[in-house]
Amino acid sequence: MAAIILDGKALAQQMEGELALRVKAINDKSHGNTPILATILVGEDPASATYVRMKGNACQRVGMESLRIVLPQTTTTDELLSEIDKLNANPSVQGILLQHPVPAQIDERRCFDRINVEKDVDGVTVLGFGKMAMGESAYGSATPAGIMRLLQHYKISLAGKHAVVVGRSPILGKPIAMMLLNAHATVTICHSKTQGLSEIIGLADIVVGAVGKPEFIKGTWIKEGAVVVDAGYHPGSVGDIELSAVIDRCSAYTPVPGGVGPMTIATLIAQTVEAAEKNK
Repeated sequence: MAAIILDGKALAQQMEGELALRVKAINDKSHGNTPILATILVGEDPASATYVRMKGNACQRVGMESLRIVLPQTTTTDELLSEIDKLNANPSVQGILLQHPVPAQIDERRCFDRINVEKDVDGVTVLGFGKMAMGESAYGSATPAGIMRLLQHYKISLAGKHAVVVGRSPILGKPIAMMLLNAHATVTICHSKTQGLSEIIGLADIVVGAVGKPEFIKGTWIKEGAVVVDAGYHPGSVGDIELSAVIDRCSAYTPVPGGVGPMTIATLIAQTVEAAEKNK
């Protein structure tokens, strides 16, 4: 049987259609007070600028507004905190996104945690992570939350399954592990110091590549019938997993591109709309 393609692009387009209706309802109810997502870009990293532009375009497609804050490469931690404080205090802003990474002189964690948890639609604060991990109401980190939406949409069974997450970053590896655990999967987290990585991956019913290295996870490591989720994207349109060597043997997989990536932005917009609905 052919593997199920977990098509994030198609689901994201479906979500945008539904979100546009919800945004219209918010506008009608609040007499034109359109939900606003504020994005903060510090420095001149071209990839970050592209991501921020894509998020702004997504806002426009669903009828939302985006407030773009661009700060120079020389910005200090205190200057960035001041900008975040202004957005926290602005009742018209429902969501705040601080684009990662920031320049080295900035204390990124301190700035992330300055974002009001009610406006933390990208799920980057320690408080938001803690609430999510404990099963309380919070906006999950956008990429992991997007993965969970994708798995749910395609009715991928998680309860009782062994999920192996390769990567432990605070915005991807750790939160997706907690989300899978909350969905009753048995979760193993692997990282740069894990011994016997290929053998551990070979036991997995679900493999999540979140390591940030192109085709680091070899297709031959993955057992037949596994679900393969590749959260990486690198030049040459490859992810963290050697998909070409496992497509014929897995039960489902996220394509690269067109799998996890579109879901990140769609989930960010969805969580901003949810925040706006709570505040209206």
